[in-house]
Amino acid sequence: MAELILIVDDEIGVRELLGDALRIAGFETITAPDGMSALTAIREKKPDLLVIDINMPLMDGFELVERLRKNGDNTPALMLSARADRVDVTRGLTLGADDYVTKPFGLEELLLRIKAILRRSHISTSQIQNLTCGPISLDESSHIVTFNGEIIDLSPTEFRLLQVLIENKGRVLSKSLLLDEVWGITFESESTVSDTYISYLRKKLHRDGYEGIKTVRGVGFVIQEPKK
Repeated sequence: MAELILIVDDEIGVRELLGDALRIAGFETITAPDGMSALTAIREKKPDLLVIDINMPLMDGFELVERLRKNGDNTPALMLSARADRVDVTRGLTLGADDYVTKPFGLEELLLRIKAILRRSHISTSQIQNLTCGPISLDESSHIVTFNGEIIDLSPTEFRLLQVLIENKGRVLSKSLLLDEVWGITFESESTVSDTYISYLRKKLHRDGYEGIKTVRGVGFVIQEPKK
C-alpha cells in the first residue's frame, strides 16, 4: 500500500505541483491550505509524512509542528521555508521537524529527502539489534534509547543518527557520510543539519560525566566509549 503524504501549503500552485510529483513517485497525497485544516486531516487520515510550509495564515508551520509534538504526535515532518535563514531552520528542527528544504527547491532533492525520512522512520525487523556505547543503550526493536537505564526521548532522526554513530563507534564519520546515511542526501551539500542534530544529541546524552560524542574538526563526528 502506498504511503500517504499530507501537503500543507497556502499556495494552491505549490500544493498541485507537489501533489503531482509525489503521485508520480508512487505516493498517495492529500492537501491542506493551513495548519488548522491540517490538524483535521491528520486526525482523520493519519498520514505517514507531512510536508509543511512555514509561512501560512491562521496557524503557521512552526505552530503546527509544535502543537503536534506537544500532543504526542510524532508523524515525520519536512518543513518548507522561503528563506534559508538559519534561525528558521533551527527553530523548525528544535520544535521536532525531521528535515527542511528551502524554496525554490528541486523536486529530485525533495523526493530524496522524503524517502530518507520515511526510511528512517520505519524499523527494519530483519536487522534488529541492541547497540551500546558506555552508558548508552539503543534498542532497535522497541525504538528506545536509555542512559544508565533511564529512557531518553529522541526523535526518529535523532535515533537514526545515534544508531549510525554507535554502529561505527570509535570511527570518525564524515558529514557527507552522515548526510547520506541519515538524511539520504547523496549529492554535494552545504547543509548544517548534521551539526544541528549532533548538538541535540549532546544536550540529551552528555550527562553524568559522559561526553563521548566528539567533533573532529574538518572531518566529522565520532562517538567513543568512556575513558577508563
